Amino acid sequence: MAPSLDCAFFFDAEPLCEPGLPALDACAMCAKQLRRDSDIFMYRGDTPFCSEDCRYEQMQLDAIRARKATRSSGTESRSAHQESTKVSVAS
Repeated sequence: MAPSLDCAFFFDAEPLCEPGLPALDACAMCAKQLRRDSDIFMYRGDTPFCSEDCRYEQMQLDAIRARKATRSSGTESRSAHQESTKVSVAS
């Protein structure tokens, strides 16, 4: 079976020399080489993974980071609120 033109176009359209955009040649989690004749599992639009497991692991890591960021920003805002409610009374 000949490769489809859509697939060839997909790989040929990879951005060249653009930092921050991952190439579709290796899994973003385990760095396994991605073959052009195998499935590629995408996450967040442009991040390639070799399997659903690797993609799921990245999703879990992102969720943990988001929860930590929410907790730390919540703690900072509470402490700032507590400081702003302190009133010093001069006698």
